Amino acid sequence: MASITGGELLVKCLVNEGITRVFGIPGGQMTPFIDAIVRVGRQQGLEFVLARHEASCANMADAWYRVSGSLAACAGTIGPGASNMIAGMEPAKSDNIPLLAITPQIHTNRSYPFKGSMQQLDQVTLYKPVTKWNALVNRWDRMPELVSTAVREALSGNTGPVHLDIPVDIMFETHDEDSIRLIPPQKSRSTGRPHGDPDLVEKAGEMLAKAERPVIHAGYGIMAAEAWDELKELAEYLDCPVTPTTVAKGILPEDHPLCVLPANGGMLTAAGGADVVLSVGATFSELDCWGGPPFWGPPDVQKVIQVDIDPTRIAFNREVDVGIVGDAKAVMRQLMEAVAGLVKKVEEREFTANVREVEEMVRMGIDSAIENDDIPIHPLRLVKEVSEFFGPDAICSMDGGNIALWGAMGINVSRPRSFLWPAGSGHLGTGLPYALGAKMAAPDRPVYVLHGDGAFLFAVMELETAARLNLPVIDIVANDRSFGMIKGAQEAAFDKRYCGVDFTDIRIDKIAEAMGCYGKRISDPSGIKPALEEAVASGRPAVLDVVLDCAANMAPPTLATINDIWLMGCEGCNL
Repeated sequence: MASITGGELLVKCLVNEGITRVFGIPGGQMTPFIDAIVRVGRQQGLEFVLARHEASCANMADAWYRVSGSLAACAGTIGPGASNMIAGMEPAKSDNIPLLAITPQIHTNRSYPFKGSMQQLDQVTLYKPVTKWNALVNRWDRMPELVSTAVREALSGNTGPVHLDIPVDIMFETHDEDSIRLIPPQKSRSTGRPHGDPDLVEKAGEMLAKAERPVIHAGYGIMAAEAWDELKELAEYLDCPVTPTTVAKGILPEDHPLCVLPANGGMLTAAGGADVVLSVGATFSELDCWGGPPFWGPPDVQKVIQVDIDPTRIAFNREVDVGIVGDAKAVMRQLMEAVAGLVKKVEEREFTANVREVEEMVRMGIDSAIENDDIPIHPLRLVKEVSEFFGPDAICSMDGGNIALWGAMGINVSRPRSFLWPAGSGHLGTGLPYALGAKMAAPDRPVYVLHGDGAFLFAVMELETAARLNLPVIDIVANDRSFGMIKGAQEAAFDKRYCGVDFTDIRIDKIAEAMGCYGKRISDPSGIKPALEEAVASGRPAVLDVVLDCAANMAPPTLATINDIWLMGCEGCNL
């Protein structure tokens, strides 16, 4: 009989679950696991990808799923490594992105409770707020069970990140391989799609068929269920506007006549004017103004049908008239059948035409602002040049901050899984590691980053990762020498009492060159396209340091709305 270590057993469990990437940083307690990947895992398609910060490891695993729809793992060593990785877990938890985090732990005879070992840390408790599920692997022979359970929890229902804490002695512990049995994934979890209650679907279908001003509000649940075709079919059949949440950009091509950009006049017209709203995979969160007036209609006027895989999300922030629990793809098919049985295809709806007219006016205004030749460069001009250069097939990775708001306005997303943004957390520092994870998941597609200089410096170390792994992502830094979003809020709400928001001017392009990447500073808008061409032609990871108009960047049109949400009810706010 062959004997294997706990590290080897963990590798076999990951391979059994179809996981092909572990993004991590090594540590002494992880060596049996990493060695097993080298000796056993590589032969079966499992690779260890070295990053330069544990938060980036989680971000890369997060982006791998967002782009490919497949689960990846991240790993950080005990204590400091595990705590560093928390920063990358939080955006995944906020956006319901499944990934598997693995941390080693002090020996079982010195932990839970701890006895004073170096780097000891209660990682099970630490990870609870940033995971959907987590557990301590307290026995070698429980490894297959707990890995299987973790993956099932990550991918089932309302998806999310999970975590396993594994004591170092279990990593090193050796037993006969024949003593364990790995259960195939198809036998350890449901592979079907839960359908909605037929009576509720029928009721919802009647409401949609009778509606004069229907709107579909589509969230990330559409993306998770890959229900974009069903969304398009139902929207076109009803001739009704679709209002994607920001994290769901691309589930309907943004040049489609029924697609309404987030947080603009068209969105306000659609959301406020609808008589029936079909919300699918969305929870009316903060960026959706909690589903209430004045952004949305009052409950006695505007009826809401909500579809979600998680029953606890029904009526989470907005009371509903029909709440359907089920998989978005399955329920959308049911609704399509129900509606088609009640009403003929709507060729043209007056309400939809009005929304489209407002949306076109908004887009014309954006296009007009985009034609700005000023120096320093206006952020919308940068967004236009970048979006047009890369085209509809590209994957765009965004950080939080004002440039993300400009990007959401000006970047045309035409495909699902193409716009990566930590929408639930607004996290800084995700942009570059998201892009690296995306490029590894989709090597044949162009991948670019658009973020501010503040966000860029949170993960600048990953330029070395990009160069080492030969991942030619193009990182565009909107350099306004400040935390522009907070500076804009201080200007608007606190009488320009700026504090803690201004930086010295750093030659970001020189940092890129020093780390083996292409780098170039741009201060004239006419130089953006040639610089993009040079960056792509270099065949290397590239950083374009674009000097922005700081005053213009501080004031995207949606900032006042966001500040109002943040400061809602705060006396003394000048907004």
